[in-house]
Amino acid sequence: MWVGFTALVAALLVLDLAVLNRRAHALGMKEAVRWSGGLVLLALLFGLFMLWREGPRPALEYYTGYLIELSLSVDNLFVFILIFSYFGVPAAARPKVLKWGILGAIAMRFVMIALGALLLRRFEWIVYLFGAILVLTGARMLASKHERIEPERNPLVRLARRVLPFCSYYDGARFFTRGGRAGRWMATPLLLVVLVVEWSDLVFAIDSIPAVFAVTRDPFIVYSSNVFAILGLRALFFVLAGMLDRFVYLKPGVALILIIVGLKMAVSHWVEVPILVSLAVIVTILGSAVGLSIRRTAREERVAAAR
Repeated sequence: MWVGFTALVAALLVLDLAVLNRRAHALGMKEAVRWSGGLVLLALLFGLFMLWREGPRPALEYYTGYLIELSLSVDNLFVFILIFSYFGVPAAARPKVLKWGILGAIAMRFVMIALGALLLRRFEWIVYLFGAILVLTGARMLASKHERIEPERNPLVRLARRVLPFCSYYDGARFFTRGGRAGRWMATPLLLVVLVVEWSDLVFAIDSIPAVFAVTRDPFIVYSSNVFAILGLRALFFVLAGMLDRFVYLKPGVALILIIVGLKMAVSHWVEVPILVSLAVIVTILGSAVGLSIRRTAREERVAAAR
């Protein structure tokens, strides 16, 4: 299963990044919708494969984990937009940042999921720590109205600025360029953007991986649900970049999901919540968040048009 899934992911990455999008470019709406829809369909079909190969419970665990990861990934797009806006990243350079962000996220998730599975196996009390992390993260998301980007406090950014000379301008989608009077090699701000995105991926993983471990202890299900959500993130960015501000209730919905799965994880030794119930709750919350967001946006547009 691990070998086959790794081969599938490698084939998808090669097809996406080395064949269809060999030259990094901003995806058009139709192209982004097709690629996003294809990856979502593939993720759903993989769940059917899990049903055939492993049975109903692993398949339901996979679908539940995938929904959690997908909702967190969409919420993370808000942060990516803030990063691009803060650094003034040119539109033509954004696909390259997203590409490296995806590759880094997949590698980090593999390491962190393996570590998380090992810790849960050897130290059972870690389950309470993971549950507390999810509840606190969800509560923080509910309390915070605005995301803040503070690159100057990022340890990777500070280290890079100490080690490397940086210029103050972009040179297309290059990470390094020749600049200064001596014509020496200098890093462009795009390298800082990638470092901030990778750091954000690491922070997101600390939230999202325990959320799926609250659903299942199977590392393969945790990793496959994570990866399928991440693979579609680049195309999803171009689909939703202009519409994310419409989903005003998505963030509270994701926060509520994190709190619920955190509590589920914390009480798992005493109360076993059926996986079908967990899936139904998550679908209901996400559906309600999206539906209420669309309703509110439509109402505000009608009011604005009436004026």
